[in-house]
Amino acid sequence: MRKLIISSIFILTATISFSQETRIDTLRTEEISVVKPYTPSISDAFKIKSNPVIDTLSKIKKEKVNYSIFSIPVASTFTPSKGKAKGITRAPKEQLYDNYISAGFGNYTSPLFEAYLHTGDPRHNDFGVFINHHSSEGGIKDLQLNDNFANTRIDAFYEQFDKYYNWQINAGVQRKLFNYYGIPTNVQFDETVVNSIDEKQIYKNIYVGGNVSFEDSFFKGATAELMNFSDNYDSNEFRFTVKPKLEFPISTEFINSEFLVDVIKGKFEQNYQNSNAIDYSFLNLGFSPSFEVLRENLTVNLGAKIYYSSDLDNKTNKFYAYPNVTASLKVVDEVFILVAGATGDLIQNNYQDFSNENPYVSPTLNILQTDKQYKAFVGAKGKLASNVSYNFEISHTNENDKPLFIQNQTKTNGSLDVSQGYEAGNSFNVIYDNIKTLGFSGEVAIDVSKEFNFGGSINYSNYTTETALEAWNLPSIKASINANYLNKNWFAGAKLFFNGETKDYIIPYGLSNTEGNIIENNSYVDLNLNGGYMFSDRLTAFAKINNIFADNYEPFVNYQVQSLQILAGITYKFDL
Repeated sequence: MRKLIISSIFILTATISFSQETRIDTLRTEEISVVKPYTPSISDAFKIKSNPVIDTLSKIKKEKVNYSIFSIPVASTFTPSKGKAKGITRAPKEQLYDNYISAGFGNYTSPLFEAYLHTGDPRHNDFGVFINHHSSEGGIKDLQLNDNFANTRIDAFYEQFDKYYNWQINAGVQRKLFNYYGIPTNVQFDETVVNSIDEKQIYKNIYVGGNVSFEDSFFKGATAELMNFSDNYDSNEFRFTVKPKLEFPISTEFINSEFLVDVIKGKFEQNYQNSNAIDYSFLNLGFSPSFEVLRENLTVNLGAKIYYSSDLDNKTNKFYAYPNVTASLKVVDEVFILVAGATGDLIQNNYQDFSNENPYVSPTLNILQTDKQYKAFVGAKGKLASNVSYNFEISHTNENDKPLFIQNQTKTNGSLDVSQGYEAGNSFNVIYDNIKTLGFSGEVAIDVSKEFNFGGSINYSNYTTETALEAWNLPSIKASINANYLNKNWFAGAKLFFNGETKDYIIPYGLSNTEGNIIENNSYVDLNLNGGYMFSDRLTAFAKINNIFADNYEPFVNYQVQSLQILAGITYKFDL
């Protein structure tokens, strides 16, 4: 403040001096006030109450309101109707029956009979019998020998259900009649020679077996079977197999182990060249562990197959080991699944399997084992849509001693009698060769609707043999197309087969093995239809039409099939 006063005096003195010079008198008194700006402090502030108390009752009083209702009745003719429960219309449920009998008859004098009967308590046991018979009197044109056939089979089983395990025993018998009717058409046979040929062959099979399975045990169960197979030429084959199965948990996965005991012993009364008998017997002990790894989109099965095999007749023993590794990867959920793997196995060939594949083999076979060293494959499967599924695979297989059917050399020129009915160039032998196979297979299935579906498959194989000139009687291409339709009462189905050409080696009478001829069996197409009408849940009529194109093709050399085949019958279902 003092500095302000001094400054004011200085200004006043300067003003007076300036006034003296100009001689103007402007002196006057003036008051100057200097005010300091306001600076608030926290102590000057006061709080506003967050919940102030306001006395509104004393300021605002409720006003009393009086009111009354004046009712006037209104006439109404509306009467609500009583509610009714709405019924649900349901289609009648199809009755399922446990037993049936089916019978039919067709051209070529072909009766058909089939029956399945069983009874028991579903909670404790079950007993059943299955009977099947199908035969034909034959009638293929321009044949010199009988071509009739018959197949009769009876199977029975008994199954017991217990709390911790189930067990079953089963037994059966089968008889199959065939004829060696495929004598060469390029040879002129004397009538006396034809009449002397006994072309009949009868295969008989008797078996008994069973299985047991456990629920809560590392021993999951076992199967066993004892079988005897024989024919009309006193051939005999005995086989006994046992397959126990164990399962051990490791963390969240399991190790599965399957064991095998396989004993086979057989005998042919003579070989094709002379009257010396052919004996064979093998003992196979197998062990197949596997470990499955499951992840979100990946499944891997790591396993192997190990065998100890003993040729009991030749006193030789050998160990075999094979990979058994498969994997699948979901690349695009269920649309595209990549699969790959490598597997192998020791295949015990036997007379029964050969006769099922080719009933015209001679009872003079050399029985060996097939060493399937590996089959490496890669493929894809999945669904292109909710109703379209597919499965494709490319593979490479290496097999040692793979069996091939080849025609036996004839022992007659048409004028010489034969001692056995299969020696007139009308039977097949089995030879073995080391074969590598490059294969492709594909399948497609389409469910068009609940009533209609169809699909198809194709298999292509490129064979590379080691010693044989060709892969005898093995087609390069097999394909099929099938369709099925089913509505309330009608059902129908169709299947179209295509089999590519095959090759065989024919040695004429009197020539050596190196002087034979390679012949080709033409490819063929076979269309089969079936259908029927269901009169009720119990009664159904059916019909089958096979080989619609009426083509007398030859699946094996000189063995024509029956032309157009028509069969019709009825099926009756019931409960005991």
